[in-house]
Amino acid sequence: RADYTKGNRFNRIESLSSMPFTRKFGNACLSLINKFTSGYWNIMDPTNGFTAIHRTALEALPLDKISDRYFFESDMLFRLGTIRAVVKDIPMDAVYGDEESNLKIGTTIKDFIPLYFKAFWKRVFYTYFLRDFNVASLETIIGGLLFSFGVIFGIHSWVASSALNELASTGTVMLSVVPLILGFQLLLSALHFDIENVPTETLQQQSKTAV
Repeated sequence: RADYTKGNRFNRIESLSSMPFTRKFGNACLSLINKFTSGYWNIMDPTNGFTAIHRTALEALPLDKISDRYFFESDMLFRLGTIRAVVKDIPMDAVYGDEESNLKIGTTIKDFIPLYFKAFWKRVFYTYFLRDFNVASLETIIGGLLFSFGVIFGIHSWVASSALNELASTGTVMLSVVPLILGFQLLLSALHFDIENVPTETLQQQSKTAV
């Protein structure tokens, strides 16, 4: 049923009582960010290292390119997304003893941000422009252009009006607001397409069908 499985400590609320609040909050934020970067909108607890992988998926991964250290689990999901592997969460309890973690949250966040940013744009390019070009690709391009135009033109008009100490005309306001709203709606539609585009057919099934 899956090419890759990973533990999910957030499935049972009772098991989270031993998890420090900072870890709960940090994992929740990282889970949301990881959904954007990996495309696995059905996955929670991305930093969980309790995993298992099928040989078919392992052979398809560029193992020499996967990040090590703390970003390994997140980068693994990104790499699995590029090969369209099916990933499933397996519920597990969160168990914390007296050991102290050497993870420094501030340093980790600073290091993770550029890595997540890079992974997100690489995934969008691979999924919607290099390997396929579909309605979400058009919505992303047109929506991004309209939204950017609305923001830039709106800021420029506001600065010009403030400098002249005059109210912007209705036409000027509409020329900024309409593209902004249309662009935002198109980007939301592209996001909805991406959420529905989570892989459902395992690589194992695909290899059997090909044979």
